[in-house]
Amino acid sequence: MELEGRVALVTGASGDIGRAIAVALAAAGCDIAVGYAGNADGAKAACELVEAHGRRAMPVQVDQADPASVETAVAEAARMGRLDILVNNAAWNIGIPFPDLDSLTVDIWDRIYDTNARGPFLLSRAAAKQMRAGGKGGRIVNIASVAGLSPGGSSIAYATSKAALIHLTRCLAVALAPDITVNCVAPGLVENTRMALRLPPAVAAAARQRAVLERASSAEDIAAQVVTFCRADSVTGQVLVIDAGIFFH
Repeated sequence: MELEGRVALVTGASGDIGRAIAVALAAAGCDIAVGYAGNADGAKAACELVEAHGRRAMPVQVDQADPASVETAVAEAARMGRLDILVNNAAWNIGIPFPDLDSLTVDIWDRIYDTNARGPFLLSRAAAKQMRAGGKGGRIVNIASVAGLSPGGSSIAYATSKAALIHLTRCLAVALAPDITVNCVAPGLVENTRMALRLPPAVAAAARQRAVLERASSAEDIAAQVVTFCRADSVTGQVLVIDAGIFFH
């Protein structure tokens, strides 16, 4: 798909990875609806970076755990004239060691699943209607995690929610074909993000040492792969791991 003049909604674009994705899509020619939950300053900064590439940008507040908010956000994004791309990047997590089952409360479990699994489904369903309007197609790219492919990550709820997102990718690829492609990027540790900086230094260092490239991945590599998925016309239902070579090692 030619990206020049397309409109993309990127959720969580006020954060590190989402901002990198928004900027990469803008550099490829897209106008961006900058999705955010509460970080209005981060969304404004992302808009300014998009506009620096000569593209239009609009902040769109969305609580993806709230179905009404999802519908409103997608409708606002489509007011940019069209909606061609949805990047489900926003997520929520909390650090709870796997053995500490009692600390993983029902409320925490539900918040993680409502945000990380149900939210992307609701966003995809709403966006697909806009993408198909007037006979147009589109692209959906989900940002999961290597925690969805092997038992690790910040909590059991986070890991299993990302596993659900990975399988949702495959199911939506079937449901939305042939008009809309649906693919997924599964990052490992991402360098210089707020999440990475919250990790104990020894944990981050161990992740780098396990990677065959001896470093963490980057938000820019993730963003570049999102752009590649959006450009591709015959790729759907795929999950690409970006972790500097830990997952297969």
